[in-house]
Amino acid sequence: MAESSDIEWTNATWNPVAGCSLASPGCTNCYAMRMAARLEAMGIPLYQGLTKPGKGGAVWTGEIRQAEPDQRFQPLRWRKPRNIFVDSMSDLFHADVPDAWIDEVFSIMEQCPQHTFQVLTKRPGRVRAYLSDKRVLPNVMIGASVEDHARLDRLADLAATPAAFRFLSLEPLLGDLGRIPLEGIGWAIAGAESGPRARPMDLDWVRSIRDQCAAAGVLFMFKQRVVNGRKISLPMLDGQQHAAVPSLSR
Repeated sequence: MAESSDIEWTNATWNPVAGCSLASPGCTNCYAMRMAARLEAMGIPLYQGLTKPGKGGAVWTGEIRQAEPDQRFQPLRWRKPRNIFVDSMSDLFHADVPDAWIDEVFSIMEQCPQHTFQVLTKRPGRVRAYLSDKRVLPNVMIGASVEDHARLDRLADLAATPAAFRFLSLEPLLGDLGRIPLEGIGWAIAGAESGPRARPMDLDWVRSIRDQCAAAGVLFMFKQRVVNGRKISLPMLDGQQHAAVPSLSR
């Protein structure tokens, strides 16, 4: 957890849960696996045993762990309003995260109306089921990760999820998405994979997303690209920077 973040679309990260497992091709070079391995090597208790060595580096073991109360309740101590990415080191809606843990997270978010919480998942089916009988919290964004055309089916669950605001993380962008069903979506973030063994991204894939968002009135951020192995944050695309970040009304 960090009171500030280098992630372009948020101000802070909050990790009430840690650990995950691979869900789709976008997970192959997950930055969180590498980070979890480093934190384990540093002796941080929460991350012990969450990764194991693999052919290409650290890989999730599939173990899921809840953080200690001091970390879980930290947003209650943050008075200054901020955008908070929930579970950058896990997926809150992983099948092995108990409903009781999710209940606690949503209770904390409800008690912090000054903040905007950004909940991002690769498992929107469970989000839809969980929130189907819950009150919509006005300060919570629900998002889904989509990395290629085959994963666009996640958007059906996202669109049917009760939420004050829905967004897409199209990162790492691994292929042309084709037509994107943007109904009910307020924001889309696109970006290339970075780091060791990063897979290439074609700028035409990004142009297609940009143009579809413009036509649908959806906010768009081009988060990053990689040129000659160097990551460029918020790069120009055809002479223009796209850096929209919504903030929910408080």
